[in-house]
Amino acid sequence: MGGYYLLLLVIGIASFAVSAKLKSKFEYYSRVHLRNGMSGAEIATKMLHDNGIYDVKVISTSGRLTDHYNPADKTVNLSEAVYNERNAAAAAVAAHEVGHAVQHAQAYSMLQLRSNMVPVTNVASQLSMPLLFIGFLLGAMTNVGVGWYLAVAGLGLMAVATLFSLITLPVEYDASNRALAWLKNKNMVSPQEYAGAEDSLKWAARTYVVAAVGAVATLLYYAMMLFGGRSRD
Repeated sequence: MGGYYLLLLVIGIASFAVSAKLKSKFEYYSRVHLRNGMSGAEIATKMLHDNGIYDVKVISTSGRLTDHYNPADKTVNLSEAVYNERNAAAAAVAAHEVGHAVQHAQAYSMLQLRSNMVPVTNVASQLSMPLLFIGFLLGAMTNVGVGWYLAVAGLGLMAVATLFSLITLPVEYDASNRALAWLKNKNMVSPQEYAGAEDSLKWAARTYVVAAVGAVATLLYYAMMLFGGRSRD
């Protein structure tokens, strides 16, 4: 198990470093005020309308960096700092979340796949580790085959959650690309403001990359534990 804890430590450090960098970037670009004077809410509304979307609401939500698009009730949820502020960071985040709304309106295949996977992924995330540990424990204590099968089931559920993390990557990058293209093509930001928006979204995307790498590494670790030990029996 020592290797697993080392893996968790490395992933945790990488996740912390990227998250800290994202927060510092957001704070830095929050000081780059938009020349057009538009708030994040106004940016989001305009991008929606420019894409012919009028049935999505832009609302304010509590918290920091809690911004998200909810396809179930068609709402772009912007944190208070993004909803009210008028800077490059707010413009980037607001446009990114609307990018998801545009994906939804245009039936972007990867977004549809991710949305369809949400229910099973929620179950998989909750059950995968308990099944793995119970399976390993039964196998170590009783050497009964049922333990191995339980561990395999847990590994299968972990694979589902890992696949969800991987599918999230193109969804997030595509939303950022849509946001940046709109900000540039509609002349919503100056070159300096665009550079800030682009840098902010790059660091936001890296949080998903770290999560995906961590999920894949954890899956491979348990797969080697499970099948490596099996092959030596």
